[in-house]
Amino acid sequence: MNPRPAADAVGVAFARALQFYRQGALAQADIDLGELLERDPKHFDALHLKGLIASRLGRPERAVELIRKAIGEKATVAAAHRHLGNALRDLGRLEEALVSYTRAIDCRRDFKEAYVNRAMTLLILRRPALALADLDCAIALGADDAQVHLFRGSALIDLKRPAEAAASCERAIAAQPNLPDAYVNRAAALYLLGSFDEAVASCDQAIRLQRTHADAHAHRGAALYALRRLEEAMASLDRAIALHPQNAFAHNLRALCLLDLQRPQQALESCERAIELRADLADAHNSRGLTLGDLQRFEEAEASFDQAIALQPEVSEPYFNKGIRHLQQGDFERGWELYDWRPMRDRAMSQAQLWDGSREIAGKTVFTYSEQGLGDTLQFCRYAKLLAARGARVVLAVQDNLRRLLRGLGPGIEVVGLAEIPGDFDFHCPLLSLPRAFRTRLDSIPATVPYLWPDAARVSTWRERLGTHGRLIGIRWQGSTGRADAGRSFPLRHFEAIARIPGVRLLSLQKGAGSEQLLELPASWQVEDLGADFEPGGADAFLDVAAVMECLELVITSDTSVAHLAGALGRPTWLALRQVPDWRWLLDREDSPWYPTMRLFRQHRPGDWAGVFDQMHRELLEDR
Repeated sequence: MNPRPAADAVGVAFARALQFYRQGALAQADIDLGELLERDPKHFDALHLKGLIASRLGRPERAVELIRKAIGEKATVAAAHRHLGNALRDLGRLEEALVSYTRAIDCRRDFKEAYVNRAMTLLILRRPALALADLDCAIALGADDAQVHLFRGSALIDLKRPAEAAASCERAIAAQPNLPDAYVNRAAALYLLGSFDEAVASCDQAIRLQRTHADAHAHRGAALYALRRLEEAMASLDRAIALHPQNAFAHNLRALCLLDLQRPQQALESCERAIELRADLADAHNSRGLTLGDLQRFEEAEASFDQAIALQPEVSEPYFNKGIRHLQQGDFERGWELYDWRPMRDRAMSQAQLWDGSREIAGKTVFTYSEQGLGDTLQFCRYAKLLAARGARVVLAVQDNLRRLLRGLGPGIEVVGLAEIPGDFDFHCPLLSLPRAFRTRLDSIPATVPYLWPDAARVSTWRERLGTHGRLIGIRWQGSTGRADAGRSFPLRHFEAIARIPGVRLLSLQKGAGSEQLLELPASWQVEDLGADFEPGGADAFLDVAAVMECLELVITSDTSVAHLAGALGRPTWLALRQVPDWRWLLDREDSPWYPTMRLFRQHRPGDWAGVFDQMHRELLEDR
């Protein structure tokens, strides 16, 4: 047996290798360490350092081998376990890396760097709560650099605690103002807070620091999408994908943009690419379901929603979207059940039971309330009458601009503002959950109209103001600018042929966005503007619209709240619909079971408004 080399000689050799390592001469240090290990194969420090060099030279497999040998010689050195964890993480062996970081911490409870490394790995494994706990330990131990606060912000974003996440990002920026990732994470937090303009600005700061930062462009696209600046969002997402073609997040968002731009086939391609890159991305499967629905491939859409649910069973959106597809196809039994997965504002109703239709309510007070848009309130307020018909005292909370109009629903129904909660009631139920409670099916929709009535004095005023000459047709062409309106609105110019029919007078029921198109009309045809006093704000907002509708021969509208008001008043209404419309208009039928006086005019292909208006024009000519 060869005698063990002299300790002094080995120490000198290691010190020389260590000096080369610190100088960045990794190859020479590696050679010297190799020679040392030939003389002393069990030298802990040499094995450990040679493992670190292998990591820095991009050879993590070799690093794992060497550091494990070192730990076999001396198992209580915390740094060795941490470095082994780093090498395992580089190999994608994340669970093993966690074990190594935990052993490092067991060896040294105040090892703040190991807490940070373990937190980084937990974030990759999508365990943000555990990552946050480790980062807080590291900060308590004195870690206060930008990266720690950056990672903490990431964990808080994943935990949907955006205000705290934004604060952590601000600390990261204060510590290192030129750190692009901190601005990107801040943008993600601001997005969750609904501060989309500020999110765009934060991404712009990141891009100024690093023009090729793919995530900055991707998050910028997300915020622009939320702002409904779809073309700009597409440009940012395309840039993100050009910089990082494997960015599944960007591909998924691009699909949603394309879907809202009425380009479903291209949207499907982006969904497929996102899923190819990350098969576990539930959002991409959900987006694929939405896209397949627009392509009328309903069975495949349902399968995609099911896949999203399997991946993230706690997330409500895929259930809700699946429910919408059932409702759209007339399957109300399954549809209403899944529709209750929709996001609803917390009304703090712990003092009363949710009414599901099974309990007797005669002589009881039932509180029902709107939690969606104006059109939804106008469509489903009819169910307050059904509650009253069962003997209940009904308190109905609605948007302030509908309060006066809906006070005419009938006896036993008290209409209050949306923010009001009555002091005492026996049961509560969100307005759009009442169809489920009443077991509504296609053949049992409560469709007696009118169930709303205009104010008689206002009708008289408007009838005198409008006169009786001509065929009075009220028109509305644009709804809100939110995502719900995607594909529903159309340009005012499509009414030109109808406006030229002799005797037809078109009256604008448009207010707000879209009204500017009245100023762009050619002199050869016109639409009458009802003036600044039409549709005032506040509680009177819809009273004038209802009164004017009573004076009209016909209402022609896009899918907006005006369509629901006209239907609720029992007025003759023509509704122009995109090829695959909102669920309540069902599929492939010209009538609405919700509104007997309404006719549906559908696109035969995406974006084909010209065909819709050609049909309307022909039928108006025939009715002269």
